[in-house]
Amino acid sequence: MKHYIKLFSTILLLGLILAGCMSNDNQSKDKMGTIKTGIARSTVFALVSSAENSTTDYTKQYSYIEDIGDGRGYTGGIIGFTSGTGDMLAVVKKYTHLRPRNNILAKYLLALKKVNGSASHKGLGKNFIVAWKKAADDSRFIKAQDAILNEQYMQPALKYSKKDHLGQLGQYIYYDALVVHGPGTPKEKNTFQGIRHQALKYAKSPSEGGSQHAYLLAFLRARKPIMREEQAHHDLSRLNTQRQFIEDKNYSLKLPLKWKMYGDTYSLTKKQAADFLQKTQ
Repeated sequence: MKHYIKLFSTILLLGLILAGCMSNDNQSKDKMGTIKTGIARSTVFALVSSAENSTTDYTKQYSYIEDIGDGRGYTGGIIGFTSGTGDMLAVVKKYTHLRPRNNILAKYLLALKKVNGSASHKGLGKNFIVAWKKAADDSRFIKAQDAILNEQYMQPALKYSKKDHLGQLGQYIYYDALVVHGPGTPKEKNTFQGIRHQALKYAKSPSEGGSQHAYLLAFLRARKPIMREEQAHHDLSRLNTQRQFIEDKNYSLKLPLKWKMYGDTYSLTKKQAADFLQKTQ
C-alpha cells in the first residue's frame, strides 16, 4: 500500500512540474492580454518603429514620408503606409471623411487611386510630401492613420493570435508580419496568411496542442525566405530580435527590453513606453 501511495505521489509531483512548465510556455488564454491598448500597444509600436524609422519614439512618425526605393512608391506615416499598396489611399480617404472641409490631402485622392499598385509618383510629388507633413499637425489625421492601422493590421493580428492562442510576443510577431507583408491569403506565399499557412505545416500552434516556443520559431522559419525575396528586407534584424525574445521566453513582452535593429542598439523601459502612450492620448 505504501508503495502505491509513494508511486502516486511521484506521479502527482511530475504532473505538477509538467503543468508548471506548460503554463510558462503556453500562458492561460485569460491571462495573456493583448497588444490592442496600453503599455503593450506602445511597446509594440516602439519595436516596429525601431525597424521602420530607426527610433523607438513612434509618436513622431505620423509626419514621416519618403520613397525608400522598395517599388511601393511613397512610404509614410506611423507604420509606413505606401502609395503603391493602397493603405496610404485608405488613410487619406479616412482623413477626408474626418475632415471633409479644408482638407489639404483631399485633392490627391485621384492621383493616389491611379498610382495604386505601382511605384509611380505621378500627380503626387513634392507638394504631396509637404501636404502630408503639414496634415500631421492635425489630430484628425493622426486618428485617420490609427484607424487604418487598426483595421488592416492590428485587428487581423489579434484575430489570428486569438485563434492560435498566442501571447503578446506572438501578437507582436504577427503584427510586424502584417505590416511588412500585408494580410493576403493562405495561397499567397509572400503575405502574412501565406507565412502562417506554412508555419502551421512546420509546427502545431498552441491552440492545436503545440508550444509557443516551437510554433513562433516555425513562423520565423516560414517568414525568413519571404523576407529574403525583397532587397529592402535582406537584413533579418526584425526576425533576429523576435527570435531573441522567443529564446528569452518573454511571451508577455515584459519590460525593460533591449534589442538590436539594423546595427543599432535600442532599449525600452516601462516609463518610456508610458510616456510615448501619453503623447498620443
